[in-house]
Amino acid sequence: MNADIRKILVLGASGLIGRFVTDDLRGRGFPVVGVARKLPASQKRAALDLELPVMSMVAATLARLLRDHRIDVVVNCLGVLQDGPGSDTAAVHCDFVARLLQAIRESDRAIRLVHVSIPGTTETDRTAFSTTKREAERLIAESGVAFTILRPGFVVALAAYGGSAMVRSLAAFPIDLPAAERAAPFQPVAMEDIAATIAWLAARDPGEANAVTWDLMQEQPVTLGDVIDQFREVFGTGRWRRIVMPVFLLDFGARLGDLTSLLGWMPPMRTTAIAELRRGVNGDPVGWMAATGIVPKRIEQMAGKRLATIQDKWFARLFPIKALMVASLVLFWVVSGFIALVISYDAAAGILHSHGFPPWLVAPVTIGTSLMDMSIGVLIAFRRTAASGLIAGIVASLGYMIGAAILTPDLWIEPLGALVKTGPAVVLMLVALLTLDNR
Repeated sequence: MNADIRKILVLGASGLIGRFVTDDLRGRGFPVVGVARKLPASQKRAALDLELPVMSMVAATLARLLRDHRIDVVVNCLGVLQDGPGSDTAAVHCDFVARLLQAIRESDRAIRLVHVSIPGTTETDRTAFSTTKREAERLIAESGVAFTILRPGFVVALAAYGGSAMVRSLAAFPIDLPAAERAAPFQPVAMEDIAATIAWLAARDPGEANAVTWDLMQEQPVTLGDVIDQFREVFGTGRWRRIVMPVFLLDFGARLGDLTSLLGWMPPMRTTAIAELRRGVNGDPVGWMAATGIVPKRIEQMAGKRLATIQDKWFARLFPIKALMVASLVLFWVVSGFIALVISYDAAAGILHSHGFPPWLVAPVTIGTSLMDMSIGVLIAFRRTAASGLIAGIVASLGYMIGAAILTPDLWIEPLGALVKTGPAVVLMLVALLTLDNR
């Protein structure tokens, strides 16, 4: 089969690896169908970028997808870090892979499965993330399907998401990890090397490089501290004095991350991420290098090939602040509404009384605005409704400011300047709204 007519299906085409691989393979001349549950508008670049409920698709539907598009290579980049609302590691890593394998067998096509997994061994797997990933590898190995399993190390790319964004943020601030975490093995791999490997496999018949598992990472061992230090050189922060983060604070942050995940957010710092970080990222890339002839880039080539732009710096600095913005706005709206409704109801109602509001209107307005404020805070707290909450908060704040200018203009010059401070709150909500995107 000619490589230029080999058709590829990329599952998880909106993710860090999936998006890059989809675009890279198309640039090499391969026809690629990119599938994701949801694609941001910026990623809908071709007619074959498809939004499909892939996780709910049964084997027969998947087999029909493979036949209809005459797929020759399936690249599975689907994965979730931790169990939570909308995220089930067993469902994504095991149940779906089992259906995919059945679909490949039922498609009556000679399809190669390229499965993106994680480094490590069964003996060191401790989290649901790693154990389900390893179970998926076992299912693939026993399936009889032509396959290649890729185990990338810490992925370094132009884009940043999840753990890669967290590493950049650490490099941009005068903060350092505890010594044990800094010393964890952390062999990186360039995104370009992953894409080159998949292109190499896609250009060959399924029988070549079949039933193999490769570790994709630089050959030279490095630690997490080495990787962060390399990014510090890029950001120009290498000579800064740094405060070492206490271990308990790292663990506390991970627990907070778990709590926010219950609200639909996907913070990079969660207990699974910290557990995997402490296990480290290492492996043996010799087999991969020998088979493909690819010489993996080293971390200084990946991170240091260009100086950080202002976009890089802004993102790295704002990434951890984003969580603080959202949390502070949730507290601002919920607490202010609660105070006006419960603790200082008489004072809040007294303001309306003193400005000539009809007595029958005072209680409904006080209660209604308090409940509205609290509702805005709740909307912002949940990822799915955060954008609506922020827009509602901006509109409500502007309404308060305009209403006060018309009905109670003296409040603009009251000693504590409550209304004057509403302006910066509007700006903060606008910044939070503009930075909601994750990819």
